[in-house]
Parts: sequence; structure tokens; C-alpha cells
Amino acid sequence: MQMLFQADVGKQTPDHVRATFFRSVDDVEPEVRSFAEDLFNAAITHQQQIDELLAVNSRHWRLERMPAVDRNLLRMSVGEMIGFKSTPFPIVINEALEIARRYSAPESINFLNGILDAIARSLLPK
Repeated sequence: MQMLFQADVGKQTPDHVRATFFRSVDDVEPEVRSFAEDLFNAAITHQQQIDELLAVNSRHWRLERMPAVDRNLLRMSVGEMIGFKSTPFPIVINEALEIARRYSAPESINFLNGILDAIARSLLPK
């Protein structure tokens, strides 16, 4: 989420974020770094589809009006739903809400949960 935040708020290219992000983070285990990079890549690769899903499922909220933390947490989570098909959606949503409890405002929890639940339902096979 922090890598997406850096790209979004800092107006940095994905390549610049990939090249610089871990310079400022101490002692990251290789598995954690790899997973973070994979999540970032999934969100960046599918950003147009993700943003369309967010726009459809966040009535009365334009992406640019959402708090930056919430917007990028949503992008990361939906990127995981799309790019990591083996991860069950409830786990993705629960992880997102745990991150939100640390980085977002308390009132964001229900907002994020509602949007992620709606997107998860829309992505289920019919």
C-alpha cells in the first residue's frame, strides 16, 4: 500500500517507486519484499480495471476525492483479488481492514469493507 501511495501522491512512475522504495525501509525479509512488489505490480498492471471497479462500486465517491490512504488500500486489495486468484476474498478484505485500522480514519473501515465486499461479489464466477 505504501508503494502505491508513493506513486499516487508523489506522482512517481512505477519504475521510480520500484527503484527507490526499499532504500528507505530497514530490514525487510526477502519474502515480504517479494510479496509487496508482487502486490504493487498487480495493482499497477490492472489499475485501469481496478479504478473502473472502484468507480462503479463507490457511489457518490470519485477516486480523486477519496482519502489517499483509502484509495491506495482499495487499489492494493482489488489488485490482490484480480492478480492472486488463490487468495480467498474474505482474507484479502480482512487484511485490508487490519491495515486500515492502522493507517486510515476509524470511519473508513465500514466504507472500505462495503466497497471491497461489493467488488468481491462482482468478481465471483456467475
